[in-house]
Amino acid sequence: MNDQDLLRYSRHILLDDIGIEGQEKILAAHVVVVGAGGLGSAAAPYLAAAGVQNITLIDHDKVDLSNLQRQIMHQHDSVGQAKVVSGKKMLEKLNPGLIVNAIEKKADEPLLNELIPTATVVLDCSDNFSTRLLVNRVCVKHNTPLVSGSAIRFDGQITVLDSRQSNAPCYACLFPPEQSFDEIQCSTMGVFSPLVGIIGSMQAAQALQLIMGIGHTLTGRLLLWDARSTEVQEIQISKRAGCPVCSTKS
Repeated sequence: MNDQDLLRYSRHILLDDIGIEGQEKILAAHVVVVGAGGLGSAAAPYLAAAGVQNITLIDHDKVDLSNLQRQIMHQHDSVGQAKVVSGKKMLEKLNPGLIVNAIEKKADEPLLNELIPTATVVLDCSDNFSTRLLVNRVCVKHNTPLVSGSAIRFDGQITVLDSRQSNAPCYACLFPPEQSFDEIQCSTMGVFSPLVGIIGSMQAAQALQLIMGIGHTLTGRLLLWDARSTEVQEIQISKRAGCPVCSTKS
């Protein structure tokens, strides 16, 4: 780190759990963020501000006026732009030293198999069940920790799925792919604006803890946030015997 870095990240360095060593780990990290909508808009800027020097944004969508109620990475003049392009501009203004890889493409298996092996941690900020299952499967395959979040209406949830730990559950342990789930999207059900900020910020915090190896992450725990009652519930989750994704992993 140079003198500018020492000053920029001084409030991290002052923390005993982080210090210079922890900040250097953040600077060296590569984080893949799948989804540049509401959750990604909260998570990616905090990762950038914290000093993650290599951020990959994946999203195939364009900014719509209805997104601006909650997707704070995008501005009014971003309407019509690709979300990853709009996000890249915002992140580079926030921290000019970043490398932001903007991929305007739907997350598919070949793309994820190319990117995830190079990632320190992956954030699933997508908005559909099939993408979450796919991201989880590729993360398990490559032993890459995954921070999964979701938000709809007034309800949010977040967990950490760390396949580096042999007894840790994966996303398919919680939501078996052989079961059918109704896709519930913000465009039809609505979402409370600050909720995506709360869950996305928590995703960023969990990612930073994983990068530095500090504290106790949400591995094995599912956190449920009810924004209407301001109540938090925690559910213990465990590896599912016979899980088609992680139980067959060698």
